Amino acid sequence: MTRHCPAVLVTAPASGQGKTTVTAALARYHSRQGRRVRVFKTGPDFLDPMILARASGHPVYQLDLYMGGVAHCRRLLAEAAEDADLILVEGVMGLFDGDPSSADLAEAFQVPVMPVIDASGMAQTFAALAHGLANYRPGLPFAGVVANRVGSARHAELLHEGLAEATPLIAALPRRDEVELPDRHLGLVQAEEVEDLEQRLDAAADALAETGLTQLPAPVAFQPAAAASLPRLLDGVHIAVARDAAFAFLYPANLALLEQLGARLSFFSPLADEAPVDADAVYLPGGYPELHLQRLADSQTTAAALHAHHAAGKPIHAECGGMLYLLDSLTDASGQQAAMLGLLSGAAVMRKRLTALGMQGVALPAGELRGHSFHHSELSTPLTAAYRATNPNGGRTQEAVYCQGRLTASYIHFYFPSNPKAVAQLFLP
Repeated sequence: MTRHCPAVLVTAPASGQGKTTVTAALARYHSRQGRRVRVFKTGPDFLDPMILARASGHPVYQLDLYMGGVAHCRRLLAEAAEDADLILVEGVMGLFDGDPSSADLAEAFQVPVMPVIDASGMAQTFAALAHGLANYRPGLPFAGVVANRVGSARHAELLHEGLAEATPLIAALPRRDEVELPDRHLGLVQAEEVEDLEQRLDAAADALAETGLTQLPAPVAFQPAAAASLPRLLDGVHIAVARDAAFAFLYPANLALLEQLGARLSFFSPLADEAPVDADAVYLPGGYPELHLQRLADSQTTAAALHAHHAAGKPIHAECGGMLYLLDSLTDASGQQAAMLGLLSGAAVMRKRLTALGMQGVALPAGELRGHSFHHSELSTPLTAAYRATNPNGGRTQEAVYCQGRLTASYIHFYFPSNPKAVAQLFLP
C-alpha cells in the first residue's frame, strides 16, 4: 500500500552553507510540535547524523544509491512513511555533486529539494543561483529556497528581488552564532562533545518560528517495498562493539543488520579501559583515536583482552580509526606519538590535509562489500593487502584490506547492508 508523508530533501550549492543546521532546526521544531520526525542522511557520513539524531530523537539512517542501492533506500523510506509525520533528508555536498548525487536520490523518489544558500556577501545574485539550482535538471522536484546567514531585513529584500514565482523564498534566516555547529578536520564535532548542543538546537528551532519553514512540506507518495529476508547467519554470535568518543563512527544500519543476522551485540569503551567480555567477535569502528592517544596507550585492560581474543583465533573487524588502534603506533598532527595495540604491523601519521576520499567496493570471497574512505592519516606497513578496493567513479583511492588470521582491517567504512553474507563471514567464529 502506497504511503503518503510530507517530505523534503534539504540541499545546498556546496558544503558549508548550513544545511545540517537547517535540517536539525526543522527536526527539532517539528518534534517540539509533537510530530514524529524521521531524518535521513544522503551519502556516507557519521557526524551529521549524530546531530540530526539528537534533534529528532530517532536514529538517522543513510540513503545512498551506491552503498545501499535503490531497493534498500525505497524500503527505508517506506518504513519511515508508515508512522512518520515528516520525513527530512539531508543532502551531501552540493545538490548535483557526486555520482550518485543528492539530485539523483531526490529524482528517484520524487522528494522535492530545498536548497539552503549562504547569502552572506551577495544580494541579487542570490536569485540567479537559486534559479540555476531549480532549473539545471529539468523535472527535478523543487520546493523552494532558504537564504541562510542573512544580515538584515533589507538584505532579505534584496535577496528576494529577481526570484521567479516557481522559485519561492521559503525563509530568510539571520546569522546567529548561537545556532552554528562547531567542526574539526573530519567535519562537525561529535554530538556528545558539544556541551551546549541542546541549547543550540532549540535556538535554531526558535529561529524558524516566524518563517515558512514552520509549514509541513507537501506529501510525497512512497511506494511499498518488500521486507528483506535475511538468513540468521550469525545466530547466537556475541559481537562486542567498541563505542566511545574515539570509536563512534557506526552506521545504525550496520548494527541493525548484525542483529537481523542473529548476532547479540554488546558495547565496550577502550577509553574507559573496558574489555570485550566473553565475545565471539569484536568490531572496532572508525572515529578519532588520534585525539585520545595517551588514554588509549594507557588502556592496558582493553589491550590485554584484545591480544587474548586475537591469539584465540577469534574474529576482529576494524575500520579506519579502529585499524589505526591496531597498529604499532599512531602519531597525531602535532607530532605526538603513542604506542597502540601492536596487533597489525605498521604505523600511521596524521596529516593536516585529506589523504583519501571516495566510494569503495571490495570483492571478497562472499561477494562485493561496499563502503567509503575518508581520512587524514598515512599508513606505513610491511603487510601485503589481501584485497584491494576499487572506486566506482574512477577515483585514485583504492584502499587495501589487510588480513592476519581472523583479523580484518581497512581504511574502508563498510556499509553492511550492501552484502549481508560477506559481513557474516567477517564475524563468524
